[in-house]
Amino acid sequence: MSKYKDKDDGTELISINAKWVSWTHTFVAYTAFVSALVVGVYLHYHKIVQNEFYGYPHEWFPSVSATIGDRYPERSFFMVFIAMTSGPRFALVGLWYLLTARPGKALPKLIAGVGIFRTLTCGGWTYVTSTDDHDWHDIFMISYLVATIPWTAGCIALSPPNAKAVKYRKYIAAAFFSTIPFMMYFFVQHKIHRVAGAYTTYAFFEWSLILFDVAFDAVTALDFESLEIVVKDGKGLGKGINASSKPTAVIEKEKKKITAGIFDINFSWSEVFDTAAEVYHGFVFWSVLTSLGVLVWYFPLWYMGISGYEVFVMSTISPFLLGIKPIRSFIVQNSRLFHLLSLAGLLAWQVKDPAYRLFTVGFGVAVSCLSWAATWYSESVHEARLESKILAWTVGLVMSSAVKFAWQTNNPIWPIMHAENGGYNGTGLALAVLAALRFTRKAPLHTEAVTDENRYGSSILAALGLGGLFFGMHSLLSDTSTMIMWGWEGYPVRGPLSAPHGWFTLAAMTAGLLTGICQPKLVSTWIVYGVGSLGAAVLTLYPNWFGYLGALTTAFYLMAIASPLLTAAAKRNPATTFGFGFLAYNVMVLFHVWVVAYAFVPGGPLVREHTDWVMTTTMLLVSAGVSNLTSISSRRHESRTPPSRSQHRKYHTLALGIVNIFFVACAFKRFPTNDFKSYHEDSRLVTAGIWTIHFSLDNDMWSSEYRVRDLIKELEIDVIGLLESDLQRIIMGNRDTTQFLAEDLGMYVDYGPGPNKHTWGAALLSKFPIMNSTHHLLPSPVGELAPAIHATLDVYGELVDVFVFHSGQEEDPEDRRLQTKYLSELMGSSPRPSILLSYLVTKPLQGNYNTYVSDVSGMHDVDPRDWDRWCEYILYKHLQRVGYARVSRSTITDTELQVAKFIVPQSESEKVQVAALDGNPEKRDRRVGEHEIPEGWRFPSLFQGEGVRGHRYHVFNEPWYYKPS
Repeated sequence: MSKYKDKDDGTELISINAKWVSWTHTFVAYTAFVSALVVGVYLHYHKIVQNEFYGYPHEWFPSVSATIGDRYPERSFFMVFIAMTSGPRFALVGLWYLLTARPGKALPKLIAGVGIFRTLTCGGWTYVTSTDDHDWHDIFMISYLVATIPWTAGCIALSPPNAKAVKYRKYIAAAFFSTIPFMMYFFVQHKIHRVAGAYTTYAFFEWSLILFDVAFDAVTALDFESLEIVVKDGKGLGKGINASSKPTAVIEKEKKKITAGIFDINFSWSEVFDTAAEVYHGFVFWSVLTSLGVLVWYFPLWYMGISGYEVFVMSTISPFLLGIKPIRSFIVQNSRLFHLLSLAGLLAWQVKDPAYRLFTVGFGVAVSCLSWAATWYSESVHEARLESKILAWTVGLVMSSAVKFAWQTNNPIWPIMHAENGGYNGTGLALAVLAALRFTRKAPLHTEAVTDENRYGSSILAALGLGGLFFGMHSLLSDTSTMIMWGWEGYPVRGPLSAPHGWFTLAAMTAGLLTGICQPKLVSTWIVYGVGSLGAAVLTLYPNWFGYLGALTTAFYLMAIASPLLTAAAKRNPATTFGFGFLAYNVMVLFHVWVVAYAFVPGGPLVREHTDWVMTTTMLLVSAGVSNLTSISSRRHESRTPPSRSQHRKYHTLALGIVNIFFVACAFKRFPTNDFKSYHEDSRLVTAGIWTIHFSLDNDMWSSEYRVRDLIKELEIDVIGLLESDLQRIIMGNRDTTQFLAEDLGMYVDYGPGPNKHTWGAALLSKFPIMNSTHHLLPSPVGELAPAIHATLDVYGELVDVFVFHSGQEEDPEDRRLQTKYLSELMGSSPRPSILLSYLVTKPLQGNYNTYVSDVSGMHDVDPRDWDRWCEYILYKHLQRVGYARVSRSTITDTELQVAKFIVPQSESEKVQVAALDGNPEKRDRRVGEHEIPEGWRFPSLFQGEGVRGHRYHVFNEPWYYKPS
C-alpha cells in the first residue's frame, strides 16, 4: 500500500518521462565511442590505423578495437563514459520489463535476464582487454554478441502496439544483422588473404554495428513516452492499449512475421525439457552411429586388409527383427528399455580391449537403430508426435555437427575419446540416461491397425529412399568441414575454410530441415529433387566456392526431404522400410570405402576412384523415395486434415536456433589469427619433420591428436608433413586432425588432396605463411593413389619449397618407378631452396633412391649414412642442414617421427657458401658433436636416454649434428 495516500489521485513527488532514460543511454553510449575515436585520431592516428600487415596510407581508418584498446587516454575516455552508460542501461532494461510484463508470460522475464546478462558482458569485454586476458576478453565479447540475437528478436516480439517503433526496430535489426556477413568477408580478406585496405573497410562495418546496436535500444524512447517516473502509465501502452492508427491485429501480425512466430508460444518448462531430451537423444544416436565406422576401421588398419570385424557394419540392419510380430510388439511396448540399452554405445569408452569395445558399440548401434525404427512406427498414427520424433532425430544430427565443430571434428562422447584427449564421456552418458528416460515417458500409440497410407506407395521404394538419405546425411552432413574439404585446392585460398565457413553448411541444414517440415509437399516434388541433384553434381565436379554452392544445395535438400521420407516409411512395415533402408545404407558405406581402398578389397579395381558413381547412386536411391512420395500424393484423393499444430515445431525451431548460435560462437572463437611465429626466428632455423599418423588412431584405439600435438610442440617443429591424414570418410569418423593441430600449435595448414581425390591423405602444417600450394596425384596405374603437396613458404623473407609425398606400395614397383620420375622432375623444376618430407618405400642408396637423390631432382639425403630406413625420408637442397634425429613413436602410430634442422641462407655470400657444398658431400655431411653448434640449433634434451612417454631418440640414440669444416 502506498505510503503517500494523498497522492492516489495521480499527483507526483517528481515526474520524469521515461524516454529520457533512453536518450541519456543513447547519448552517453555514443559519446563513449566517439570521444575515444576523436582523441585516438588526434593523438595516435598512425598507430591506431596500423595493423599486423599494413599501415597508413593503405589503412586509413581505425577499427573499434584499435580505438578503444590499450592506448592512453582514448581507453580512459571510453571506460569513463561506458561506466556512465551502465546506469541508464540497467534502467532501460528494467523499464522495458515493466512495460512488457504480462501475468503468466515468461518471455518478458527471459528478455530482461538477457538484457542484464548483455550489460554485464559488455562491461567484461570493456574492462578486460585482449592484452589483459585474451581468452576472457573473447568469452565476454562472444557472449555479448550471442546475447544480442535473443535480445533483438525478443524486443521485437514484445514491442507494444506502436507501429512506428516496430518499424524502426525491424529496419535497424535488419541493418545490424545484414552488416555482419560483409564485416566477416572483409576481415577474412584482411586476415587470410592480407588484402591492403581491407581492414579499413572492415572497420567501417564494425563501427556500423556499434551505431545500429545503440540505435536499436534508442527506439525504446518511443515506447517509454507512456511511462513516467515515479511510475505512471500515461498512455496505457503498458496495458496493451493501441495508441496508434494501425489496428492491433495488424501490428501483432507484423511482429509475428518478423520473428517467425517463435516467441508466440505458451511457454512450458515441461515442453522445454521434452525438446531438450528429444534433441539430445537424437544427438546420442548420431554419436553412436558415427563412432562405429572408426572402431571398425581400426582392425583393417592394423591387418592391412580385410579383418573380419567389418561385419559389424551390418549392426544397423537390426530393424529387420520388427518383421516378427511378437518381437515388434515387445519392443514397442518396452520402448524405454531398448532406448536405454542403446546407450551401451556410450558406455563403451570404459571397455579397454579394442575388440570388446567394438562389440559393445556394435550392440549399441543395433539396439539404437531398432529402437528408433520402432518408435517412428509406433508414433506414426499421430502426426504431431511422429513429426516431433523425426525432428528429434534430425535436429540431433545438426547438434552432432555443431558439437564436432566445437571439438575440432571429434565428438566428446565417442568411445575413442576419454578425459586425456578431450572426452566428456561420463557427463555425456549421464545426460543421455536422463534424456532417454524423458524421451520415452509417453506410452506408445500404435495399435497395429492398418493406416490409410498403407494402401498407397511402395515399401521397397521407401526403403531405398531411406538408404540414400541415411548415407547422404552421414557421409556429407555429419561434419560441417567434409564438403568444404571436397573443394579444397590449396593456397592462395580460393574457397571456404572449415572455420568459420562451416556455419554456412549448418545454416543450410537448418533451413532445409525447417522447409521440409513446413512445406513437405513442395520438397517432395521432382523439381526440387532436380535442384538437389544439380547441387550434388556441382559438389562432385567443381572445387572452391562454386563447388561449395553445390554443397550447400545438397545439404539443404537432404535435410528438407528427410521428414517426408521418414514419415512415409514409418507408416509402412518397419522391417521392410527401415531394415532394407539400413541395408542399402550399408551397401553405400562399403561402396564409398571401396573407391579408395580398391587395392585392398575384392572387386576394388572395378569402382576405383569413382566417387561420382557413389554420388549418382545416392541420388538415385533418394529418387526412389521421391517416387514413392509422389505416388502416394497422386493416388490420395480424399481431403485430409492437416496435422495438429502442437507447440513442438516452435520448441524444436528454438533448439535449432540455440545450436546455430552455439556454432557461431565457436566459429568466432576458432577464427584463425594467422600471426604465427617460428620457434627460432633469431637463428633463421627451420625444424622440419615427417610423420605417418595412422589416421589419428593409436595402438589402443584412442584418438591420438593430443599426443601428436604434444610431440610436435616439444620437438619445436616449424614445418611438418603428415601422412595417412585424410579422415573425411564414414569409416574414419569424418574427422580432420589438421584443424586441431593447426589451431592448437599456431600453424598454417594445407589439408592436401581432398577426400574426393581417393588418397589416404598428405597434409602440411607450417609456422611460416604458405604463399602457394598445388596438389598432385602421381601416376598409379595399378596400386593406391600417391598424393603430393608442392608448397612455397615465406621463410624469414626467403621463398622455400616444401614437398610432402606418400609413395605407392611395395607390391607395385611400376607405380613407384613412375612416381619417382614424376616427383624427381617436379623437385628439379624448382630453383628455390627445397625440403622433401616423404614416405618413399626404398632402401638407402638403392633403386628409386638414386632417382630421388640425383641431378634430376637436385636433392640431397638428410644423411646417406643412415642405412636403416625404408619408408620415411627427408631430402633437401640449397639449405644448410645442421641437425637430424629419429624419434620413437611410442604407441601413437606404427611409424617414427623424423626431424631435421636447416638454416636458411640470407645474404648472397651465405647462398654461395651453401651452393659450394652441393659438389662436396664430404664437407656437406661432416658430423660434429652437440657442443660444437649453437644452443639454439640443438634438439630438445627431453628425449635423451629413456625420453618421455615412450618417445626418445632411437636408432642412433641421439641427434646427429652437422657443420661444414
